[in-house]
Amino acid sequence: MTRALSFCGVILAAGESSRMGSDKALLPWPPAPAGKTTNRTFLSAAIERLSSFSDMVIVVAGHNEPKLTPVIYSNGGFVARNPAPERGQFSSLQIGLQEVLNHGRDAAIVTLVDRPPAKAETVEMLRESLMSAAPETWAVVPEYKGKHGHPILFDRAMIHAFLNAPVAANAREIEHQHQQHIAYVAVDDPFVTLNVNTPEEYAALTTQLG
Repeated sequence: MTRALSFCGVILAAGESSRMGSDKALLPWPPAPAGKTTNRTFLSAAIERLSSFSDMVIVVAGHNEPKLTPVIYSNGGFVARNPAPERGQFSSLQIGLQEVLNHGRDAAIVTLVDRPPAKAETVEMLRESLMSAAPETWAVVPEYKGKHGHPILFDRAMIHAFLNAPVAANAREIEHQHQQHIAYVAVDDPFVTLNVNTPEEYAALTTQLG
């Protein structure tokens, strides 16, 4: 029996991007050909992807909010501000998940902004996996070649587990505590496990795609 879940996308984008040297959310995606420019970015691509599978998409920004807001609004997203992103990524996750509940939704599709978006068929597979899972399954995590990645999907029970944890915790700790409630789904999508943290990693990715 399929569960009736109301999904909200959550994109964590409050990091300082210190190793990249510029905000990773605003990196062009897909890369523009030589001599050309593009307005599409990791952030706009992530909003577009999650919008197809969610009622709304919330982007958690930090001190970079003024730079991200035009991109978020022009792509139909909503902004949630983390006033102290130095507390770490888990604080942004809690802010984003609280906004999911505040907007009357009971499930979340959570991803990070520092990567190309997962394939549409990947997100669809994960969404269907959670909706068709038994009630004791609270979360669905993609797995590519034995590595776990994003987006991760949570139902209301898992959202509350994260919100009830101390801000000093991290997502991995909470997942381990509720391991019996998590389903891992094998996907054919290398982007789910990819992180782009440095100019070299971004250049390697664009070269690979080119």
